[in-house]
Amino acid sequence: MTASSRLDLVDALRGFAIVSIMLLHNIEHFDLYFTPPGQPAWLLAVNKGIWDTLFALFGGKSYALFALLFGLTFHLQFDARARRGEDFRPRFAWRMLWLLAFGLVNSMFFEGDILSIYAVLGLALIPVARLSTRTVFIIACLLTLQPFAWFDVFTALGQPAPLAKLPDPASWAYFGRAEQYLKHGSLLDVWHGNLTNGKTGVVLWSWENGRILQIPALFMLGMLAGRHNLFAVNEANARIWRRVLCGALLAFLPLYFAVTHLDAWVASELVRRPLEAIVKPLANLCVMLMLATGFALLYRRAAGARILGMLRPLGRMSLTSYLVQSLAGSVLYYGFGLGLYAVTGSAHALAIGVLLAILQGAFSAWWLRRHRQGPLETVWHRLTWIGSAPAAAATNANG
Repeated sequence: MTASSRLDLVDALRGFAIVSIMLLHNIEHFDLYFTPPGQPAWLLAVNKGIWDTLFALFGGKSYALFALLFGLTFHLQFDARARRGEDFRPRFAWRMLWLLAFGLVNSMFFEGDILSIYAVLGLALIPVARLSTRTVFIIACLLTLQPFAWFDVFTALGQPAPLAKLPDPASWAYFGRAEQYLKHGSLLDVWHGNLTNGKTGVVLWSWENGRILQIPALFMLGMLAGRHNLFAVNEANARIWRRVLCGALLAFLPLYFAVTHLDAWVASELVRRPLEAIVKPLANLCVMLMLATGFALLYRRAAGARILGMLRPLGRMSLTSYLVQSLAGSVLYYGFGLGLYAVTGSAHALAIGVLLAILQGAFSAWWLRRHRQGPLETVWHRLTWIGSAPAAAATNANG
């Protein structure tokens, strides 16, 4: 299978992740949670159904898929340079510095930005890039199992249960303060608040929910998938995808049962919180694997490739698409802009998200008929390869 066909599937998967992220961000009002008053009971029920469904499908899964593909892209670029007798890792560190810059710009508009976190945690790929597949897989598994959370569990088991309810997680105070400037602040207030208060809250929340360890684990798993060409569209990989799909489903069922029964099983909140930080990311990982392998199995069918292939332009322009959706979301929902947070429930916000996804997809397709890469992808690409002629595979691998 050609590298082009492999990248077609990867681009389509990345486009799928971008669209699902956009839909979630819209129903969240880009982290400005608010339920408009005075809605009829039927609309409240519809909104709840949409919220629950989208978060069951994509909450904690879309970012995980994005992280998996990030690791794959690293492998493609590392391998392209290795074939030329060069070490990509110093250039990758430089590349992550520029991704951090993009992420900080994005954070000005949306505190939940993931790019800046990826830029920092992506450096974990540098020391493992030349390790054996077995070693990297073991490291990824250990990170996925959340060793620090297990330490908290065992520490809590040796302590008496607190008489009063534990204080809220530390990140909640930061998000509570963010609500005020997102609703009522000027554009400058939002920029300042997101880069200080908001960024601190997001990092704390990521730690509390197990993402700080799971993200580099997903990077490593994506790198290993690239090593073994697991995104090539062929019959051998289709058999692997089916096995992964079935295994992920079988693993998800007991994890989901555990997630939904932790409150009943574990009376001590001191124990329950770190257990949730262990079990929930594992359950989300299973759903992400089901989404990815199900998508890949559909893609290898002619009709599936035609329909799902429409997501490829969005995937090829994922950096541009991600930043543009943050800019658009802040203008649409925050107080300094149109303030739609006050009048849109999940149903209306979902409709806005679908419209934005269609517009972004159409723009991406139009742009790529005229240019090799998206506008921000081109900038990132040129900044990455200052002073060096990039390998062709690096160019094709989304930057």
